[in-house]
Amino acid sequence: MDINKQLEVIKRGAVDIISEDELRKKLDWSIKNKKPLKIKAGFDPTAPDIHLGHTVLLRKLRQFQELGHEVCFLIGDFTGQIGDPTGRSELRKQLTKEEVAKNALTYKKQVAKILDVDKLKIVFNSKWFEKMSNAEMLQLTTHASVSQMLARDDFKKRYAKGDNISILEFLYPIMQGYDSVVLEADIELGGTDQIFNLLYGRELQKDFKQAQQVVITMPLLEGTDGVQKMSKSFGNYIGINEPAADIFGKIMSISDEKMLKYYTLLTDEDLEKVKVMHPKEAKVSLAKLIIAQYHSKEEAEKSAQDFQKVFSQKELPQDIQEYKTAAGKTVLNILVDSSLVKSGNEARRAIKQGGVFFNDQKIDSENFIPKANGVLKVGSRRFLKIIL
Repeated sequence: MDINKQLEVIKRGAVDIISEDELRKKLDWSIKNKKPLKIKAGFDPTAPDIHLGHTVLLRKLRQFQELGHEVCFLIGDFTGQIGDPTGRSELRKQLTKEEVAKNALTYKKQVAKILDVDKLKIVFNSKWFEKMSNAEMLQLTTHASVSQMLARDDFKKRYAKGDNISILEFLYPIMQGYDSVVLEADIELGGTDQIFNLLYGRELQKDFKQAQQVVITMPLLEGTDGVQKMSKSFGNYIGINEPAADIFGKIMSISDEKMLKYYTLLTDEDLEKVKVMHPKEAKVSLAKLIIAQYHSKEEAEKSAQDFQKVFSQKELPQDIQEYKTAAGKTVLNILVDSSLVKSGNEARRAIKQGGVFFNDQKIDSENFIPKANGVLKVGSRRFLKIIL
């Protein structure tokens, strides 16, 4: 594919390309020498569940694969024990080696839903960092200064407030930059919040007499609240492994204003066609596209039908989970034991917020005891048929 067509694909949804002129030169070299460029993206396995916010970057990596380039999926199993301080207002909790290894394994399984794993180069940065001596690690720190680190916005704010910043956290961007040196990356991708780390990789490559990588940043996808970036911490995320019905309902809840951004970053659809669609029609189409990608077309259609029944025709969905229990059990215990919610705290929060119903009657106490068969509902998408 020629340079202009490749650029059209690469630039879709991207925020910054530093620099586009360098990118053109690298693409020109790749075409003339019939060699793929090395595309790098790093993931610290600090959370085992991938949500749609993560897939923005993963989809861009898939596009590079389809353009014929080599994608290096870097799992920061070593740096993950430090924890990326980006965007943090406080010292980050360190993970154990065992926790990181477990999360890394989960990551590898989940990215197979997006990336072509047969063409994917998966690397772990413990491969080189665990071999480095103390002297070599200390030598690496000479490539950065304290003033450089304090120029970072998040470090600057914490320093001004007098909050703790560990020397270990200063090491993180240096080590991420060194990953680019080891891999001899031509291009590195990351979110807009990663710009400092990505640009530092360019500087470190320069110090090591390498050609500097092109930096491409992708926007942060707002979650279902339409305000904060999608994150498990904010409870506004849509996980790719969630039940299809939950994904469908959550996508239908996003604002009309954010919908086009979701289409841009999460699909390959023609945006001009999307712009002329009715908002509800566009959301249904978006939900079906997402579910088809991470589940199946059959589940996408079923979710759409169930959503129509529940919200338009006021009917119950098919295949409601059944829960058989002895009389006298509280709704709190039923919610947790049936796994309709993940924890007692989530159940209490749902009840307090008025989001739990039994046979369409709102429940206002966690000690409520169902005295007859019926349907328990949490929010607008989770149902449980109780059989005493």
